[in-house]
Amino acid sequence: MSQPPSGPQNYNGAPYPHDYGQQYGGSNGAPPKKKGGCLKILGIIVGLILLFIVLAAACSALGSNSDDQQPAAQTTDSTPAAETPAPAEPSEAAMPSEPAAPSEPAAPSAPAAPETPEASEAANNAAGNVPREYSSALNKAESYSRTMHMSKAGIYDQLTSEYGEKFSPEAAQYAVDNMTADWNANALAKAKSYQDTMNMSPAAIQDQLTSEYGEQFTPEQAAYAVANLNK
Repeated sequence: MSQPPSGPQNYNGAPYPHDYGQQYGGSNGAPPKKKGGCLKILGIIVGLILLFIVLAAACSALGSNSDDQQPAAQTTDSTPAAETPAPAEPSEAAMPSEPAAPSEPAAPSAPAAPETPEASEAANNAAGNVPREYSSALNKAESYSRTMHMSKAGIYDQLTSEYGEKFSPEAAQYAVDNMTADWNANALAKAKSYQDTMNMSPAAIQDQLTSEYGEQFTPEQAAYAVANLNK
């Protein structure tokens, strides 16, 4: 009985040629295994990953460049154009003015008149700056005129008398000059009083009215009173 052949056989069971192992590099005559297949696949994968990274970096760079250029364009569009200044019109100050006419010399003013005491007193009265003594003398003088029908001179003596009101001559003069009185009416009232109480004649009444020791009316006021005694 024959022995089965030793060594590698093909699928038909026939042995490989004796130089098969040397032809394909197998040490035991089996067909050699192919090397480097996994490395090629890994290299392809790595290459694809690198390509993807490069493409992503390129797209990102392009996007950032477009974003940087857009605001610059907007800034350029939004910058207002400088307005051209309009030519200035010539001012009135720059235009030559007409020469002013020479002014006439002012006429010399008249020297002011010296102020008299009467003028000063009148100014004080108009301004309301009347001393208290003056206003008191005026009130007393009008009271004598209403109640006792005295003359202007008689009131002045009564105001300045040391036995009377003892006002200063200035205050008494202010009073008789500024009081309101009807001297003819006062003389007539005094004349009728002499006629009714003392039964005096018209001539005696006239003397009493004008006497410096009596009523001190003026002759005209006394004559008016006597002429109107019986009216």
